[in-house]
Amino acid sequence: MASLMLTVSTSPLIHPSIRNNAFMPRRCIDQIHLHTTPSIRGCTLSVRSSSSPDTGFTRIDGNKEAKSIRDEIKIEVSRMDASIHVVPGLAVILVGDRQDSASYVSKKKKACESAGIKSVDVCLPEDSSEEDVLKYILSFNEDPSIHGILVQLPLPSHLNEHNILKAINPKKDVDGFHPQNMGLLAMRGREPDFVPCTPKGCIELLHRYNVEVEGKRAVVIGRSNIVGMPVAHLLQNEDATVTTIHSKTKNPEEIAREADILIAAAGQPNMVRGSWIKPGAVVIDVGINHIEDPSAPRGRRLVGDVCYQEACKVASAITPVPGGVGPMTIAMLLSNTLTSAKRIHEFE
Repeated sequence: MASLMLTVSTSPLIHPSIRNNAFMPRRCIDQIHLHTTPSIRGCTLSVRSSSSPDTGFTRIDGNKEAKSIRDEIKIEVSRMDASIHVVPGLAVILVGDRQDSASYVSKKKKACESAGIKSVDVCLPEDSSEEDVLKYILSFNEDPSIHGILVQLPLPSHLNEHNILKAINPKKDVDGFHPQNMGLLAMRGREPDFVPCTPKGCIELLHRYNVEVEGKRAVVIGRSNIVGMPVAHLLQNEDATVTTIHSKTKNPEEIAREADILIAAAGQPNMVRGSWIKPGAVVIDVGINHIEDPSAPRGRRLVGDVCYQEACKVASAITPVPGGVGPMTIAMLLSNTLTSAKRIHEFE
C-alpha cells in the first residue's frame, strides 16, 4: 500500500465570473468579476506600452496580470464565503518526487493560500499503483468541500495517464484534461466545463494586451495535449487562421515567419530565433527549459523556447521566461477552481 503525505491549507478569501460560461473572466466595478481588458476592435498587432514608447516593443508581463487576477479572485472568494459560507477547495495529487513537479505544486499551494482557496495536497511515492491514485480521485469526486481536482503531470511511466484523467469528475476537472472537456473544446459551437490552464493563460494575455486575434495568422509550435493542441483550438475559436508546427513539419522557420501571433510550446530551449519571427509579430513563449550557465548562481538558468534577446529586436511584444505564461497558468487554475465552486453552489 502506498504511503502518502496529505496537507490541507486554507486562507482568507474572488474570481472571475464567467459570463455565459465563456472562459475569459470579466471585470466590473460594483461586483468584482474576473474580467479581461476589453479587446479593442481595429487595433493593430503592434502593441504599444507606455514603458517603451520609443522602441514600440512591449514586454508582456505575466506576473503583473496574474497578480491582478489573483487579487480579484481573493475578493470573490471572500464574498462567497461571507454570503454562503463556502470556500472553494482544490485537491492536487502528485505521484513521485520529480523536482520540477514538486516545485510547481508548491507554487500552486502558495497561490491558493494567498487567494483564500482551500488546498489539499496528496503526495504519493513513485511506485504507487494506478489503484492507489484512483482511490484518491474517487474520494475527491465525492467530497463536497473539493471543487477542483488536479493530477500533476507527467505521471510515472507505469501509470496509465488516460485512465487516471478519465476518472476525474469532468465538473471538477479544473486542469481541463478530461477527455470530455478536451473533446468539447475541439468541437465548434460547444464549450467545455474547463479549458486547460496554460492555453487559457496564453489567450488571456492576448486579451489583456489588446492583441486582435480575429482574422490574424496564428502559428503554434508544438502539438501536445497540454498546450499545443488546446491553444490551437482556442485560437480557432477566436477566428484566427491557425497552423501547427510539429516535429514532422517541413520548413518550420518559413511557416513561423508568416505568423502575426506566434505561440511556442515545443520544449526546446531557444529553438525560435529572431529569423523565425515576422516583424511586428506578437510572441507567446510557453517554454520552460533549464540550460547550463556557469555564471548563474546554481550553474543553470531558465529560458524559453524563444531566443528572447533576438526576438525583442523583431517582435512587437513577447512574454519573458520566467515571468510570462507561468504565473498565468496558476492564476487560471485558481480561476477555474472558483468557477467550479460557484457552479456547484449556484452562486452568482
